[in-house]
Amino acid sequence: MRLRVPALGCVCVLLAGACGLVPGGDGPERDTVTVWLMKDSASKDFLDRFTEEFERAHGDLDLDIRIQEWTGIGEKVEAALETDATVAQDGPDVIEVGNTQVPQYVEGGGLLDLTLESLRDWGVRDWLPGLAEPGRQRTTQYGIPWYAANRVVIYRKDLFEQAGVEAVPKTRQEWLSVTESLNTAGNQGIYLAGQDWYTLSGFIWDEGGDLAVEDGGTWRGTLDTPAALRGLDFYRQLQALGDGPVDADEEHPPQAGVFAGGRVAQIVAVPGLARAVVRQNPELEGRLGFFPVPGPTADKPGAVFTGGSDLVVPKNTDARDGAVAVVEALVSAEWNTDLARTMDYVPNKTTLAPAVAGEEGVAAMAAGAAQGRATPSTPEWAGVEADNPIKEYMTAVLSGADPETEARRASRRITQALAVPLG
Repeated sequence: MRLRVPALGCVCVLLAGACGLVPGGDGPERDTVTVWLMKDSASKDFLDRFTEEFERAHGDLDLDIRIQEWTGIGEKVEAALETDATVAQDGPDVIEVGNTQVPQYVEGGGLLDLTLESLRDWGVRDWLPGLAEPGRQRTTQYGIPWYAANRVVIYRKDLFEQAGVEAVPKTRQEWLSVTESLNTAGNQGIYLAGQDWYTLSGFIWDEGGDLAVEDGGTWRGTLDTPAALRGLDFYRQLQALGDGPVDADEEHPPQAGVFAGGRVAQIVAVPGLARAVVRQNPELEGRLGFFPVPGPTADKPGAVFTGGSDLVVPKNTDARDGAVAVVEALVSAEWNTDLARTMDYVPNKTTLAPAVAGEEGVAAMAAGAAQGRATPSTPEWAGVEADNPIKEYMTAVLSGADPETEARRASRRITQALAVPLG
């Protein structure tokens, strides 16, 4: 919260027996804006540069940036938002939150409405949809997009060359054809775990379906719609072109280790995973490439789940103007592209994608992010993920069960979970 820090004022010089002998006295008071950012979201160098420039540009403000751990952050943020403004003397004025976490904080009524600033000053029309949509409740914007990350296809350039593949695929059907040609001579065309539901979500969105929809204030699961079933059918075809386990997700075992083993042509992951692959198998240095997840047609990449962070301002802040100034600076083109280049993120706007065009993995990520989406914008979605029926549904179908029957069962479980308020 805002803390009053008096500037150097009148100093009594006893030998002179008077005050006012120090030049430059009675300077303006400076307000402190407290900012909670998450660990590893930004480098120390970036934060030092930002703080110096921000305080130089805003002579009446000091920044107090406090780094938070992800573990337990939900409860900590909720406690800060619920604190009465009259006693919240040392709480945050700006908070970084995961993009899909915003709905749960909106429901508690503790966030400041930033719709006006978004429309007037911050370029809302160019924001990445996967960051903007979770931060919005109907027409009111609470979460302001900061940075994004999403999955791409990481591939072995040498295996593509050996198979005679001269260009990366641009459509899903091309992707299937290329992957089939790579699935030979003891190599897996792709390693895709059976329960990678984030990747499945993109295929469902590409078909015009969704995981759940809201109707009259009530949410219901929609995996049993024709569109969602088409998305799963494509996933089934692609997953069969490798030896990924049908009853586990991409972390069991960690797919970086599988890819590093040397017999896999492709995985679907964030570009940063390539570093872990090379650490485990240095022979793959320089052999890995990246391309966006292909879409149904060649004119644009496929839809992908967008992760990342939004910035929010607590309603109980007593430094509203300072908090808004911090958000405005962090999401500006200058600092947002600086952060993206520093941390290999996708900038918050589609129009800023050229800023990361020089880095192959990040450029592929940015192309996909333009088609990005997020999970259903309801705080109860966390309950779905806690006992994830989508994973069980995928395993059942990939093991030979009837897709429509299993989709109806999973949809009912999603509907039930979304009807139970959290907490």
